[in-house]
Amino acid sequence: MGEKTNRFSADHLRLDAGAEAARIATFIRDAVLTTLRRKGVVVGLSGGIDSSTVAALAVRALGADRVIGLFMPESDSSDDSLRLGQLLAEKLGIRTFTEDISGILRGAECYRRRDEAIRTVVPEYHSGYKSKLVLSSLDSSEFRISYVVVQSPAGEQRKVRLTAEAFLALVAATNFKQRTRKMMEYYYADRFQYAVAGTPNRLEYDLGFFVKNGDGSADIKPIAHLYKSQVYQLAASLGVPKEILDRPPTTDTYSLPQSQEEFYFSLPYDQMDLCLYGKTHRIPASEIAEALGKREDQVERVYRDIDAKRAVAHYLLMEPLLVEPIKKTAAET
Repeated sequence: MGEKTNRFSADHLRLDAGAEAARIATFIRDAVLTTLRRKGVVVGLSGGIDSSTVAALAVRALGADRVIGLFMPESDSSDDSLRLGQLLAEKLGIRTFTEDISGILRGAECYRRRDEAIRTVVPEYHSGYKSKLVLSSLDSSEFRISYVVVQSPAGEQRKVRLTAEAFLALVAATNFKQRTRKMMEYYYADRFQYAVAGTPNRLEYDLGFFVKNGDGSADIKPIAHLYKSQVYQLAASLGVPKEILDRPPTTDTYSLPQSQEEFYFSLPYDQMDLCLYGKTHRIPASEIAEALGKREDQVERVYRDIDAKRAVAHYLLMEPLLVEPIKKTAAET
């Protein structure tokens, strides 16, 4: 008998990038100009792979003169976010605007509310500290446990487990950032009669890694059907600068550097892609484990985590509930 070969690998997520870019560009053009009857699109640029890819696709679909790139830094933003976003905008030749949203966030007391939440578990925490939110790995616990990592002005770090109340208060406070950015995107969309282009990939959209009425809000979401690794393939084919392609995915929400893996996902994005594909297509955990070089029980834990995150995403994706549907035409009696 011949040697057994694994039936599943990362090749299942390989794209015909040229054909996919053309397909998405057609979608953007038809959606914006015909269905929505808008003149162009606004894209919030973070210097990350997703927003960069959406901006490049929008330029391909509509032309650079119909795309606005919006930079929205705040007090906790990484300097790289603005620099890389500007690098992309210059390459694409699009019009840009910069709105520092720190003042709006201070007015909403975002930073104060965040600090108060952290002080419930780290009483000495003050504005001179830095922080980030992290979750335990699935290898260390069956359930995801939330922690805050704080760094003192002297550079000393420690990790403290959050209570449920502190976790909710911390997330609620930082969600001001995504909602403020979306408000600003719609200001420019209204001003120029443009549509807002959302930037979630399939991992984020399917598993609820977005803020309701924040970065989850948009008129079009051109890459929500693509796994993160497919977004990278598409970005490379569209000529997104190598420095952006090489940048590790980050939330850019907290004052300490934070990966998406430690904040929300169970694994690095390329491994998480395969697990999500396997779960969606009912591929046994044993096959995914073999492809990833992991144990079957580890993948089974990720599968359960996917179920839990999809339950969260169900609420995030719901439209407002009505007592009864509103019909455009009155029913005959």
